[in-house]
Amino acid sequence: MSVAAKSYSVVNPYHLKKLLRVRKAEISDINSIYDVASSVGTSEKISEQGFLVDDYLSKPNYYKKKIGHWIENLEHFYVAEYDKVYGFMIAYTKEEWLRDNPSWLQDVYWNPESDPSWTNKFIVVDKTAVFADLTGMGIGSLIYKRLLEDLRNEGIKHIFAETIISPQPNFASLQFRKKQKYSLAGVRYEKYNNILYTDLIYHKSAFDALT
Repeated sequence: MSVAAKSYSVVNPYHLKKLLRVRKAEISDINSIYDVASSVGTSEKISEQGFLVDDYLSKPNYYKKKIGHWIENLEHFYVAEYDKVYGFMIAYTKEEWLRDNPSWLQDVYWNPESDPSWTNKFIVVDKTAVFADLTGMGIGSLIYKRLLEDLRNEGIKHIFAETIISPQPNFASLQFRKKQKYSLAGVRYEKYNNILYTDLIYHKSAFDALT
């Protein structure tokens, strides 16, 4: 039976954040990224801890191939590492996102107060994960800070992110959106693996002060 990976850091978790460096993911990181993903992407979804929708433990080889595909094809795939990878973030440019989700702009029920210009040029933060036993240590925020720096250099002002609220709410993700001062921009209904999900769509300007 497959078991979700633990961080097993040789460093005190409270000191780890100061030692981590954030960089772009590389093909050699596939197994390490999979270990992180499979610690929070399992058949058991814990709302308070946060989770990935897919069960990464169910098909290891399949998901490792997907991770490799993301690394090779996405511009904004980051890892936080010290002696190994402890967390990652995957974000899509508008072109990358609409290539995989061509009707996304039409599928969202936009907040009447949202600005249509937000969708001219944007990034979608799709997945953020750290080892399950390191949730809340600030590792996700560290990776997010690197993303903001890159977006400013690239002139991408608007960030969207989706958070699941049904059939099981991702409370940890909702708390992260609040911490990073996102605002609610819309709602989307998505059927994935024969399950209907309700996603809240959040927006933030990358040109806001770094948090």
